[in-house]
Amino acid sequence: MSDAPILSRFDPATGIARITFNRPARLNAIDVALAEGLQQAARALAQQDALRCVVLTGAGRAFMAGGDVSGFSGQPAQTAAALNAILDGMNAAILTLRALDAPLIAGVRGAAAGAGLSLALAADLVLAEEGAQFLIAYDRIGAVPDCGASWFLPRKVGAGRAAQMMLLSRALTAAEALDWGIVAEIAPADGFEAALDALAARLAAGPTRSYAAFRRLCDGGAVTPLAAHLEAERAEFLAIARSADFAEGVAGFLGKRRPVFTGR
Repeated sequence: MSDAPILSRFDPATGIARITFNRPARLNAIDVALAEGLQQAARALAQQDALRCVVLTGAGRAFMAGGDVSGFSGQPAQTAAALNAILDGMNAAILTLRALDAPLIAGVRGAAAGAGLSLALAADLVLAEEGAQFLIAYDRIGAVPDCGASWFLPRKVGAGRAAQMMLLSRALTAAEALDWGIVAEIAPADGFEAALDALAARLAAGPTRSYAAFRRLCDGGAVTPLAAHLEAERAEFLAIARSADFAEGVAGFLGKRRPVFTGR
C-alpha cells in the first residue's frame, strides 16, 4: 500500500469513489499533507462526470483521530500557521465534498474523534462497525470544534445532545450513535467491508443528483452558510490556540497525563 496520507480510487464502471485516510500509525490524525491531499482528492472527484457515490474510510484501526496534536506544541505563531495550513485544506475539502453531485458515505471503524467526527457528520450516511466510537475530543485539549463539527452536530443530534458531547466529554458507541441519528446502519466487524460496499452500490444505483440536491437544500435552509461557519470556527480555534488552557491541553495530551485547565 502507498504511504501517501490520502488514497483515492475511482471506478468509472460503478461510479463509486473511495477516499482512504492513510496514516494508520497515527490513527489517521490530520497533518498538513493529509489535509492538502484530501482537498486535491475532492477536487479531482468533482471533475468526474461519472461519479455516483463517494466513500470515506480510514486505514487501520481508526476512522480518524482528529488533528495531529504533536504539531500544535510550538510557539503560538507556529501553531497558528500549522492550524491555518490544515484548515485551508480541510475546509476546502469539506465544501467540495458537500457540493458533489453524488451521495457521501462515511465508513467508520474504530474512533471518529475531533475532525474525524466532523468528517463523519459531513457525510450523508454513516455506516459504523459495531465497535466504533464517536467523540468530539476538542474539549480534551482545551480547544473548540473545527471542520464543521459545531455546524453539523447540533443539526444531527440537537443542541442539548451536542452540548453533552462537548461539555461532558461524552463518547458514543455505535449503538448510541445510531439512536442519536449520527449513524444510519451498524455492521459486524467481519461483515463491515461487505456492508460498506453494498451501501455504496445501493446509493450509486439511485437518483444521485436528487440525493445531492436534497443535501444542498438542507444546507441552504440553515441560518448560517457552511462556508461562513467554517471561517467562524477558524477564528475561534486560532483565538483559543493562544490560550494557556490550549497549551496545557496539548502538553497533557503529549505527556499522557490529565491536563489541568484554568480558564485562561
